[in-house]
Amino acid sequence: MDKIKLIQELLTEIGENIDREGLKKTPERFLKAFKEVNQGYGLVSTKFYQSTFKAENKEMVIVKDIDFYSLCEHHLLPFFGKIHIAYLPDKKVLGLSKFARIAEVFYRRLQMQERLNKQICEDIFDNLKPLGVMVVIEARHMCMSMRGVNKVNSKTMTIASCGVFEKDEKLRKEFLSILK
Repeated sequence: MDKIKLIQELLTEIGENIDREGLKKTPERFLKAFKEVNQGYGLVSTKFYQSTFKAENKEMVIVKDIDFYSLCEHHLLPFFGKIHIAYLPDKKVLGLSKFARIAEVFYRRLQMQERLNKQICEDIFDNLKPLGVMVVIEARHMCMSMRGVNKVNSKTMTIASCGVFEKDEKLRKEFLSILK
């Protein structure tokens, strides 16, 4: 079946008149926007790891407040918020902007927040090879705010860690305290 016709059927299903002026180009616009929001399927993170630099730094590096938005795979509704990434370098560091680009590879897909931070964390750990990585995501989910329990101000926080961040409680607490 034609994609445009599917979207027209969806609009008709909720009681809309697909012939009214405001909806005439909506199926095309929706399809274009949906593809753009989910363009992560066509992206690969490995190209971003080419921007590494030798460094003796063994102190924690934090990239904080990376804005993101994604679509919940269960309801196709948005969730959005901030991603915070910390890592302990091992002989090399990565260009700071690359962390936002790596995160985008994963958040521009149908997602679950619980999986998103683990994917980002493992990708950085496996490709950059630091001593450790920790990713914290704070997000608001429209599937909780505009439907269901209707809790507008609720946030969900998830944490993923690899390497030394998994075992070193002091290091974990230090990163989490910086986020407050």
